[in-house]
Amino acid sequence: MFRWYQMKLATRPLLTQSVTTAVLFATGDAMAQQLVEKKGLKNHELARTGRMALYGGAIFGPAATTWFKFLQNKIVMKNKNVEILARVAADQTIFAGTNLFVFLSSMAIMEGSSPQHKLESTYATALQKNWMVWPFIQIVNFKLVPLHHRVLVVNVISLGWNCYLSFLNSQA
Repeated sequence: MFRWYQMKLATRPLLTQSVTTAVLFATGDAMAQQLVEKKGLKNHELARTGRMALYGGAIFGPAATTWFKFLQNKIVMKNKNVEILARVAADQTIFAGTNLFVFLSSMAIMEGSSPQHKLESTYATALQKNWMVWPFIQIVNFKLVPLHHRVLVVNVISLGWNCYLSFLNSQA
């Protein structure tokens, strides 16, 4: 299975990472509904899971793949530790805030609710929680993980994060 994934990643990296992201975003939502909210299978909101899969596959997967490649190619320094810190700083000041804005706005639009209300009620909290968790993860990711696996690492760790985001989104 891993060999097949590696082959697909080598031949079609953007598509492979987008599909992987869609599956894992949907899984994070299912975890939120079943493990956190305890809805039960009978009350599972498939449309909500579908929205998360759509966002993951169509927006986050391609964006993260492109962003990590950009960071790898554009933030290059002699001191590798400073380079990693610079990548994390860029990731957390540019990408994290933008991604949360796009996520919350697009979820509101797909749900037929007000993006402004969703952003006002959840953005600051989500960004603050993001900054408590992701800088440390990204330091390890940028230091130890090859570029072509970084989105996968983020996606696997994001199972819990997406579970939180899905729950937060559903509460707004």
